[in-house]
Amino acid sequence: MVHLANNTGAPQTARQIALGTFVPVPYLSKVLQSLNRAGLVKAQRGLHGGFVLRRSADLLSMFDVVQAVDPIQRITECPVGIESHGTTLCPLHRRIDDAINMVVTTFKETRISDLLGDPSSHQPLCPFPLKAGEEDLVQVRSDRI
Repeated sequence: MVHLANNTGAPQTARQIALGTFVPVPYLSKVLQSLNRAGLVKAQRGLHGGFVLRRSADLLSMFDVVQAVDPIQRITECPVGIESHGTTLCPLHRRIDDAINMVVTTFKETRISDLLGDPSSHQPLCPFPLKAGEEDLVQVRSDRI
C-alpha cells in the first residue's frame, strides 16, 4: 500500500510492486487479491494496467490494510477453553488482549500517508541489509519475477 501511495502517477504491476518491496510475487498476488476484494485497491487490466489505490493514502489506515489481509483477532473468551472462565478473561489473557487493543488503536490512528517516504528516493519500504557479495542476489531475484 505504501508502494502504491508513493507511485500514484501510474498503475503498478505486481512485478513492479514486488521489485519495489522485495515481496515474492506469489505471496504479493494473494495480498493484492485480498486488498482488491476489500475495496482498497483497484486492478486495471490492459497494456498500461496494474494496481492503484481506490482511496487517498490520507483516508487509508494501517488497520484497514491489516484487516483486509490478515484480520487481528481480539481475545473475547478463554482461549484455552476453560468453561468456567467464559468471557471473563484471566489476568494473563486480559493483558494479552489489552496489548492487542493497543496495536489495533495504533493501526487505526496511523494513515498510509504517515508512512510515505520521499517519493524521489525510490527506496523500498523496509530495505534489508545486504552482506558483501549479495548485491547480485537482488538482481537474480528480480529477474525471476
